[in-house]
Amino acid sequence: MLIGQAPGQVETTGGKPFAGRAGRTLFRWLERAGLDESAARDVLYIAAMTRCYPGPHPSGRGDRVPSPAERAQCADWLEDELRIIRPTLIVPVGRLAIDRFLGPRPLDEVIGHEHEVEHVGGRAVAIPLPHPSGASSWVHQPGNKALLERALDLLGARVNSAAAGHRSVA
Repeated sequence: MLIGQAPGQVETTGGKPFAGRAGRTLFRWLERAGLDESAARDVLYIAAMTRCYPGPHPSGRGDRVPSPAERAQCADWLEDELRIIRPTLIVPVGRLAIDRFLGPRPLDEVIGHEHEVEHVGGRAVAIPLPHPSGASSWVHQPGNKALLERALDLLGARVNSAAAGHRSVA
């Protein structure tokens, strides 16, 4: 189960998650892990912390981060999805999703590692990824590309292991 922040403006018109520029980056990363976009969309259930496009960021760069109230209003959707799907692998993408499963910790402490997490649907391994938006500069800071590569290696290993066992990935 891959969990993002919120739909972007492109997603509001097409209905397909991660269809815009950030999605192209994300699927390039997933391809590096062994899942092309078609395969990723087939085996990963894609969810989000919120259900609605929050609007543009006031600075004009990227989308506005959903408010705590907006996240609270949408929390039941994600909880229900976790209960129904009971994923054993969670890929939280970006700060909001990472904080939801791992608590507020610096990204360089959590990206590039597997984490055992509990959720309403059971237990899972979480492999967090940074937000793929061009508005996020984290991946371009020293040492962070190596952490992203390590995360993609871990994700690739999980995907290959699941494929070998003919199980659903997430």
